[in-house]
Amino acid sequence: MTQAPPEQFKALVLRQDDGKTVSAVEQLSIADLPEGDVLLSVDYSSINYKDSMAVTGTGKIVRTWPMVPGIDLTGTVLESQADNYKPRDKVLLTGWSVGEQYWGGYSQVQRVQSKWLIPLPKDIESKTAMAIGTAGLTAMLCVMALEDAHITPDRGPIVVTGAGGGVGSVAVAILSKLDYDVTAVSGRASTHDYLKGLGAKEIISREDMLKPSRPLEAQRWAGAIDTAGDAILARVLAETDYNGAVAACGLAAGFKLPTTVMPFILRNVRLQGVDSVMCPNERRQTAWKRLAQDLPQSALTEINQIVSLDDIRQVAEDMMAGKTQGRTVVDLSL
Repeated sequence: MTQAPPEQFKALVLRQDDGKTVSAVEQLSIADLPEGDVLLSVDYSSINYKDSMAVTGTGKIVRTWPMVPGIDLTGTVLESQADNYKPRDKVLLTGWSVGEQYWGGYSQVQRVQSKWLIPLPKDIESKTAMAIGTAGLTAMLCVMALEDAHITPDRGPIVVTGAGGGVGSVAVAILSKLDYDVTAVSGRASTHDYLKGLGAKEIISREDMLKPSRPLEAQRWAGAIDTAGDAILARVLAETDYNGAVAACGLAAGFKLPTTVMPFILRNVRLQGVDSVMCPNERRQTAWKRLAQDLPQSALTEINQIVSLDDIRQVAEDMMAGKTQGRTVVDLSL
């Protein structure tokens, strides 16, 4: 029997008050929801760095107001006008500017576009998918980019920057499962045991990677996954081996790249940008299948915590202050 949509439900809504972002858990109705061809009962969402920026009003993440943030969600179809989805289907959504330009996952019920959805992989439960989320998808896309560049485990160590965060922690776990020798970069000593538990063989400090680098340094890395950008990415490139590759997916340390063309020309280094927001659905589904296969299930207990809608603001503030590690899942039933 098809579940009827509730008359009212809870959502975290962002509004602007005198230029400042204000967040509150509000009661909404179906009539409040945006246009779309699929109505969902949202099971779980997650808290990413971009979500934290939106909730705290840091940067220019939100493009329309009011906004229900949450760039990830898993849910159950309640109503569908799309031929490829029907009531009770389990679905997954990450990216596509949801939670920025379009209402997102921090709502117990949401209406979305079917083109943003993919079926929830059979081997992944809803909560597990959100423990993985955009961060995990991005990490897997980065690993696939290294594989596309023929960076195999026998080539040498892989360095992961920002390893204590969502993307970095999942990347460490996947690479370790695939038998890569992983070095993690972290700015917090408190993450060291956690990262070693995920499979990191060595940990180096963020401060060391922030030191200004020469155009070329001693070769250390067969490949890299960089979530930081700026001076850290410049040093990673300067230290990458001949014919190495760097998958760059973040700019937590800044969007500039203070380097030269020398690593690319003299060492044949490949710098591959990785985007998960507008990633085509075919590659998206391939990445999710790989996640079901290559992300150790044991790692998920190490990299997530469960919170409610009421907890999101505090978690977002902690994340912006660098006090969180791993992944945070939002349970919409709480």
